[in-house]
Amino acid sequence: MVSDPEFESGRIGLDTAAGLPARVRPTPAERIVAFLEVLLCSDYPSQLALTAVLLSLGFHPVGADGALNLSYVVTLLLIDTVFLLGLILLFLRAHGEQPSTVLFGRVSLVPEVRVGAGLIIAAFGLAIVILGAILQFAPQLHTVENNPLKDLMRRPLDAAIFGVVVVIAGGIREEIQRAFLLHRFEQWLGGGAVGIAVTSVAFGLGHLAQGVDVAIVTACLGAFWGIVYLRRRSALAPIVSHSGFNLLQLFQFLIIGR
Repeated sequence: MVSDPEFESGRIGLDTAAGLPARVRPTPAERIVAFLEVLLCSDYPSQLALTAVLLSLGFHPVGADGALNLSYVVTLLLIDTVFLLGLILLFLRAHGEQPSTVLFGRVSLVPEVRVGAGLIIAAFGLAIVILGAILQFAPQLHTVENNPLKDLMRRPLDAAIFGVVVVIAGGIREEIQRAFLLHRFEQWLGGGAVGIAVTSVAFGLGHLAQGVDVAIVTACLGAFWGIVYLRRRSALAPIVSHSGFNLLQLFQFLIIGR
């Protein structure tokens, strides 16, 4: 019989019900490390640090007219994207994990893209239903009259730039981030259901500047895309769905209005 160093080290036990290898209970040290990794990759520490750096360099989030500064928002989000993805790769490699397997599984590209494309309308429909219910039964949660992101798109060029940003920093970054965080929760922090709850609430809180109603909708969408990742074991379909949703919302801002 060939020995397995992971069995010998005690890091993997035997799932007697399924007859397959399964991880044993995580150690306190593993939980602490996982918690720190999740915290660092939550966006809050990195964006606070980057905000301080940008302010010290003379970048300001709000212009003289009181509207959001497009160059500031674009710079912050793109730098944060590079930093966050770098951290995720670093942490996965440090644990001997294959990033492509953790984040995208072993599935074919084209079927996942097709699934993600189909889920664009599903996500948009979910957002409309939830937002409609809030406005009908709890209109007091509509705390921001005009979404501040609309102020970023005063010219067609602004809309084009922001369209690229919402795909890179929204669809791609946030879904890779979500996949990594859910992976850590599954391993060492209470399981996928706990991960869905925690990451969705955090995702919603990150959008409070757009209103409490938008934060609730965003949290629900985060749960939706998180469940898709856990079921398919690939962030590709959520990336396509999230990117498409963001572009549809951008089109709504430009053409339909709010």
